[in-house]
Amino acid sequence: MNVLDKLKERLGAVIKEVKHNNKRIYITVDRAAVKNCIKTIFGDLDARYIVASGVENFDSFEILYHFGFDSEGTVVSVRTYLDKKNPEIESMTDIIPGISYIEREMKELLGINFTGHPGLTHFLLRDDWEKGNYPLRKGKNG
Repeated sequence: MNVLDKLKERLGAVIKEVKHNNKRIYITVDRAAVKNCIKTIFGDLDARYIVASGVENFDSFEILYHFGFDSEGTVVSVRTYLDKKNPEIESMTDIIPGISYIEREMKELLGINFTGHPGLTHFLLRDDWEKGNYPLRKGKNG
């Protein structure tokens, strides 16, 4: 059974969209389903966490969590969208401790709040950086 078949078997009910080619699979899920997807992919299917990335779209924020299935040479990205007026999602640090740094980076640069994060302190910007000014948002303060 290939990676895509395993994902569909385990997560089928929560997957809203799948896009794929030979080496890359994107699955889109609702924000509420992300944690369960990460537990399944990282914990149950033993994928390697690569990185998470965030971007501001015109009407939402998008987060992608990237995982490697190295034995198959496949990368799986879990995509979710956040409300632009209240960009918030549960932290994944209890599943992947190393994700702490990228969540802090997305908080500082995009203003995405990760609830339950053990320490959303400054990571890249100066301590006296203007509160509410997120450098990667389109226009000052979004």
